[in-house]
Amino acid sequence: MIKDNLNNILETLPPELKLVAVSKFHPLEAILEAYDAGQRLFGESRPQELSKKVAALQESHPEILENIEWHFIGHLQTNKLKFVLPYAHLVQSVDSTHLLDAINAWGKSAGKKINVLLEMHVAAEESKQGFAEEEILDILFRAGSYSHINFCGLMGMATFTDDEECIRADFARISDYFAYLKDLFPELESFKELSIGMSSDYLIALEYDATIVRVGTSIFGERQY
Repeated sequence: MIKDNLNNILETLPPELKLVAVSKFHPLEAILEAYDAGQRLFGESRPQELSKKVAALQESHPEILENIEWHFIGHLQTNKLKFVLPYAHLVQSVDSTHLLDAINAWGKSAGKKINVLLEMHVAAEESKQGFAEEEILDILFRAGSYSHINFCGLMGMATFTDDEECIRADFARISDYFAYLKDLFPELESFKELSIGMSSDYLIALEYDATIVRVGTSIFGERQY
């Protein structure tokens, strides 16, 4: 089933677009099935779950672990960095300057540059995390002060609604701001990724210059634990 789901989704995507299979809440067996079908990018949102899956793969399939690219897509607390930063190729969900400062400090102590996306808040729900536009602008003007961070782009979530026009408006706002920032900061050579779109709306996101989509339920089915 997972292989068929992946193939069906990949048929709808341009070849250059990155598909992150959101494996959070799904067992290791589901990741292995997706891997066997050719998937290499996986998204996790709980720090301990990510570190446990990495440890389990290190023990059972170390050769597979070398080929997997982990993306962290959930809210990250500063006291959980040790469960994420040693493994994540990209932290998509940086949503506060406090977290950004902590990631930079961790990277400095580890001698490692951390790839991040800044999460932009546009959705109607106040419960969703993220920066306002002016906060992102301020951070990028000070990008040089973050010696151990690579700013790779923006991440965002549309309002949870069946109103397609509302979803399009959210994606358009993120996409337009992303284009504006790329023009404003040409020196940020790694600022290339726009992560928008999930299972319910990734096809719409393709129309707004997404470079990464995060798809879970449409690949793995409903969460298993």
